[in-house]
Amino acid sequence: MPDDSDVLVLGGAGVDTIVYVPELPLPLRDSYMVPAIEPRAGQTGDNVAVGLRALGLRTAHIDVLGEDREGDLVRALHEAYGVPLHAVPTKAGTKRAVNLVDPAGRRLSLYDPRGSDADRLPPDLVAAYAASVRLVHVSITHPCQHALPLLAGAPALVSTDLHNWDGENPYHEAFAYAADVVFVSATALADGPATLRRIIDRGRAEVVVATAGAEGGYALVRGEDRVRPFAAAGPVAPVVDSNGAGDAFVSGFLFGRLAGEPVDTCLRYGAVAGAHACTVPSTGIDPIDRATLLARA
Repeated sequence: MPDDSDVLVLGGAGVDTIVYVPELPLPLRDSYMVPAIEPRAGQTGDNVAVGLRALGLRTAHIDVLGEDREGDLVRALHEAYGVPLHAVPTKAGTKRAVNLVDPAGRRLSLYDPRGSDADRLPPDLVAAYAASVRLVHVSITHPCQHALPLLAGAPALVSTDLHNWDGENPYHEAFAYAADVVFVSATALADGPATLRRIIDRGRAEVVVATAGAEGGYALVRGEDRVRPFAAAGPVAPVVDSNGAGDAFVSGFLFGRLAGEPVDTCLRYGAVAGAHACTVPSTGIDPIDRATLLARA
């Protein structure tokens, strides 16, 4: 049954294998000598859950997980950070990816979703958490789409990250229109401001944020006509890896939202947390803590 968590994260558990390559795109060759290749737990839901926990919020996580080595890595990560993990067994195995990272920190991800059509998150557990926590963050990974109706009448704030949505794929729309706070990467959007406005008009979103990496991004708040630009935060150490920067931004923004901060402050928190993530090699996880975030912001 639910604990005394502030936040529930749904989905997005998995393992990434990071490969540092000399350049992207990688020219075709028979072989490359690269630094040590090791799998590590921490996909989008894991990163948000651990990031919010590092910022002082009691966070729980529900997802399907395989009885495999990758699943053990995910369980160990949550145990290390004190994040309760409700792992629903799946015969499909734990989700995984291979991420190629160049010297500038840019990433190319090869994602293996490992989904099974039969997988579901326990509806009674999801509903019970949604009735008691302050925020439910929903990853767009399967089978979270089936949990969205359970959140429709819940008192908790609902957030989601659409990642590199192109603004057209209908799969993402269900998440976009069911959340109060929506994040999306501006990378693949043909008309970013128009997409943000459509999410506001057709859904329940109070604020929609489009991130654009080192260029910052922009946000639209319900009831406002102006799209707000925001600047990226300057990293305090060399940039080594952009893996997890978007998830860190989400954690920083949501921390501010739950603290009752205005949107501009939340955007600053997100930018600072994202910049910090870019200075951490993604062969490990080292989310920004509350004191550091507040000091840098």
